[in-house]
This record gives sequence, C-alpha cells and structure tokens, in this order.
Amino acid sequence: MGDVQGQYRASYRVLFLTLWLTLLVLAVKFWAGWTSRSLSILADFLHTLLDCFSILLSLSATASMQQSGQQSGQALRTHRQQHTVAVLLLAAFLGFIGFTMVAICLFHFRDFLASSTEAPELNVDLPLVFLLSAVVAVHICLVLFERYESSALRNPTLRHSANYILQGMWLTGLMLAGLIGISQGYLWLDPLLTIVLTLMLAPSLWRILKQQIPSLVHQMAIAPETLAQIAAQVEGVSDCPKVFSQGVIGDQLFIRLYLLLHPEFMSVAHLIGERLENILRERYGAVTKVYVRNIADKSMPWQNALNLDAKKRRKR
Repeated sequence: MGDVQGQYRASYRVLFLTLWLTLLVLAVKFWAGWTSRSLSILADFLHTLLDCFSILLSLSATASMQQSGQQSGQALRTHRQQHTVAVLLLAAFLGFIGFTMVAICLFHFRDFLASSTEAPELNVDLPLVFLLSAVVAVHICLVLFERYESSALRNPTLRHSANYILQGMWLTGLMLAGLIGISQGYLWLDPLLTIVLTLMLAPSLWRILKQQIPSLVHQMAIAPETLAQIAAQVEGVSDCPKVFSQGVIGDQLFIRLYLLLHPEFMSVAHLIGERLENILRERYGAVTKVYVRNIADKSMPWQNALNLDAKKRRKR
C-alpha cells in the first residue's frame, strides 16, 4: 500500500505542475485576446479554462482516492457540494459567454456584408501568432510528459487528463491557422472561428463530465456479489459481508473489502489480503484495501491485517 500511496503523491504533483502551466497559458491567451480584440482567441481561452477545470477535478479525485486509502474503516469519500456547484456555475458561465460571443459574431458578419469600413479592427500580427504558438508548444510538451508519467505511475486519471487536453489541441491549431489568415487581412475569419470554437464548448464540457464526475461520485462500480464471489474463491476466506467500490472500471477505481477468515488462517491473513488485492488489480486495475476478522471472534473490531503485519515486520 505504501507504493500505491507514493504513486498517488507523485501523480498529484504532476497534476499540480500541469495545472500551474495551464493557468499560465490561460493568462497569456486572455492577454492576447484582450489586446488584439480577437474573439477567436477569447473563445480558445474558454477551452483552456475547461482544461483547468478538468485538471482540478483530476486533482480532487486523486486526493479523494489517496485519503480513502489512508483512512481505515471509513466510508469511501463521495463528491462534495462544492463540486456540484462548480459544475453548475461553469456550465452557466460558458452558456452565457458563448451565447454573447455568437451574437457579437453575427453582428460582425452583418457589418462585413454591409460595409468593410464598419468591420471591427483587429490587432493581430505574426509576432503575436508566434508567441501563442510557442506557449502552446510548451503546453503540449508538458501534456505529453503527463501522459508518459501516467504509464510510469499506472494512474489512469493522469492519462485521461492528458488525453482530454490533447484532443482539444486541434481547436487551438485551427485558431492559430486562422490568426495567420487574419494577420494577412482576412478579418472575417475571426467571427467564423469564434462561432466554431464556441459551439465546440458543449461537447468539450460533456466529455469532462463523462470522464471525471464518476470518480468523485459514490457510484457503485462493480456489483458486490461479483466481488464477494471472487473473494470467496481465495483459500481461507469464509465470508465477505461488506463490499464497497467507487469509480469507473479502467479509470480511477477503488475497492474496499471486509473479510471473515477461518481461525487457522489468521496467521497468514496478510498473504490472503495481498493475494486478493493482486487478483483484483490484475482484473480491474483497482486500488484495493482489505480488512479481515476472525470468524470465531465476533466482538473483535475490524483490523487491517496488511498494515498490522507490516508494523510487526518493521519492529523485528
């Protein structure tokens, strides 16, 4: 379990680093959009804002799983009220801003069709495009590093976070290509790109919720009967009265099992727990915590045999 907790701490640090750099990219895009008066840059800024929100959810999920693994005998953590409020506020903010930007773009198109002299002035030049390209390139390198670390740390949350950001990079590339055209005088590309990028906010937000929210919600990932049947196949296990699972199979999955053992197997309880943990990890890729109790002693509280045995070995 120590190795698992170490992996969670390392994953948390990688996500934290990714969040800070993404916030830096967010600030640069906001500055570039504000100074150049380009709505397409501001629309891409909203997509980067979604990237930050996705990373924050990944951080929260990683912290939840780490604390669930450390806190013995407590129920698995579920999503908090602020998570739901944050999702609702973000959806309302994106909806309002998106509707406003699309309306402004339609007015701009009307100005372009009526008279080019009434079209909005944009301060987009090649140095600005090169600056944004350099910032985006650094961001891509960090996201690729995040995906590499997801394989090294065997953390699917890192992989999903990196893949989500990479899947949205084609929109940033489209925006950069459009900025090159805008710098050459094709000003009508800015409202066109803004509408495309704004409409893509809805599927991007849905993809975040589909991948991230189940890791925060107390959602039964695997049927308790299935896990109890797997535990019963391990020699020495008499019963599995309590089973908890949270997350999504193939993503961030945590399982907690409470086992009753025959008295003669209590001396090797840690081996039984490790064997069951390895079986579940190979089958589901899950982080598992096993608690055992002697079937003949109903009054004894649940104990973590793995941790108790590890403490005895350290004292020796």
